[in-house]
Amino acid sequence: QVQLVESGGGLVQPGGSLRLSCVGSGKIFSIATMGWYRQAPGKERELVAGITSGGSTNYADSVKGRFTISRDNAKNTVYLQMNSLKFEDTAVYYCNVKVLGIHYWGQGTQVTVSS
Repeated sequence: QVQLVESGGGLVQPGGSLRLSCVGSGKIFSIATMGWYRQAPGKERELVAGITSGGSTNYADSVKGRFTISRDNAKNTVYLQMNSLKFEDTAVYYCNVKVLGIHYWGQGTQVTVSS
């Protein structure tokens, strides 16, 4: 069983930065594709950024150039560095790990961008 715990969310002003972290249990992280999703009120959950086991990354168009995903397999951790935050980035952010075709989700961390 894989368990994921996110941290790093909070309240930030527009233009500010936050770094989200997701630490997982288990020994499968080195072969897993990892990602961050978000869900704003009244909207569907969407992929924000993903990173493969080989380190290839992809981003939603709305966050390209502002967000950076990275991983540390030795620490079973995936990060999301968020810069130049905008009001529309407000959402609950979820960590996702996909391994052997199975998705695992964290509990979510709230990010609120407000002045």
